[in-house]
Amino acid sequence: MFEFKLPDLGEGVHEGELLKWYVKEGDVINEDDPLLDVETDKAAVTIPSPRSGTVTQANGKVGDVLQVGNVIVVIDDGSGGGGAASTDAKAPAEAPAPVAAATAAPTPAAPTSGATGAGANGAEAAPPRVGGGPVPAAPATRRLARELGIELGQVRPSGPGGRVTIDDVKAFADGGAGFGSHLLDDGDAEPFEMPSGGGAGVPLLELEPMPDFAEFGPVDVEPLRSIRRKIAKKMVTSMVVVPHVCHMDEADVTDLEIARKRQKAKLGDDARLTMLGFIFKAVAACLKNYPSFNASLDPFKGQLIYKKYYNIGFAADTPKGLMVPVVHGVDGMTMLDISQSIYDLATQARDGTIAADAFKGGTFTITNIGSLGGTGLIPTINYPEVAILGMGKLQEKPVVRDGEIVVRKMLPLTLAFDHRIADGADAARFMNDLVDMLADPMAFVMRL
Repeated sequence: MFEFKLPDLGEGVHEGELLKWYVKEGDVINEDDPLLDVETDKAAVTIPSPRSGTVTQANGKVGDVLQVGNVIVVIDDGSGGGGAASTDAKAPAEAPAPVAAATAAPTPAAPTSGATGAGANGAEAAPPRVGGGPVPAAPATRRLARELGIELGQVRPSGPGGRVTIDDVKAFADGGAGFGSHLLDDGDAEPFEMPSGGGAGVPLLELEPMPDFAEFGPVDVEPLRSIRRKIAKKMVTSMVVVPHVCHMDEADVTDLEIARKRQKAKLGDDARLTMLGFIFKAVAACLKNYPSFNASLDPFKGQLIYKKYYNIGFAADTPKGLMVPVVHGVDGMTMLDISQSIYDLATQARDGTIAADAFKGGTFTITNIGSLGGTGLIPTINYPEVAILGMGKLQEKPVVRDGEIVVRKMLPLTLAFDHRIADGADAARFMNDLVDMLADPMAFVMRL
């Protein structure tokens, strides 16, 4: 007998949701035949069989969350024995394309001072976890943490070997201690209690259980799947951690649009030269002059990190949910190259063939709802970035120019930024430069 354990699914991924079984107990399979599909918050992966034989046990049902290292299939490969655990289980030969954008939050640093607390049995609790790896916890504990929306990595363990217990999770949900650090007024970091679920530690915030909506009429219920769950976590993290401020303006892109269409006609139908490509290039130029918007704040180390590269992500609407592919090195690309890259990445994101690296390394994000309509938006920052530009619908509007009312093509823009890093005056100057570049094609060229 051969016990096949769920292999490592990638850096920082410790669990996945079972999407589909390709086999059932009693099936005869060959090596590399597909066993099951597992979806993480980074990718959808088909797990192949490492052995040929007969499936004697298939653990889990669709919708279950499987942990890396769990025995998922037992195969009678003719080797006999009582089912020795697999030590040579191989990871998927080819990981299918990721189906969600994933940007990992900084790993909390270990506290440098302060008591570690005591567990329920009175013993000294284990110190905070440092680095990656699964959190030691029983399945029932993990289930409770998921139901309460709690990240196990933030819960202080009291069990043997650093194991998180059900009592630890309950205590955390009731406002107990977690791990983390914050910045004091003098810039030094020290431990603090950082809640990650249930509203623990946030004054006047108490999340009440959902009512039984079925009491009032018909409902459909579906699990919060890996992709949507990842989006939900990122949005909550951004809105809770980052103090958002928004600066709004309009850019007169009439002349730029005329120039773009003229060049597009010369290049032919096969060439891609989009307004979004010009926006990317203009934003990269502005980021060089205003580095605060191309930065990140590490609250655990008390550092501002200014990036000297310009990788701009864009929000892509896909059947799986919001994804943020990244165009790398925008400052060194032509508008044609940028436009083509945006098209290629958006297409790959929608059809599920996009590579995992396409979501990494972003320094700034642009979201465009113009094609769907709407006069404007207030976007959510793609944490741990510190700024995002939202674009509304490009439309003709009457405006005053030199004392006369004329019709111009106006593009509504919103810059949402992290007020911990930048001030309103910085945002105003950034937007003034951006609007000026987009309004005057010659000024645009002179800034490149």
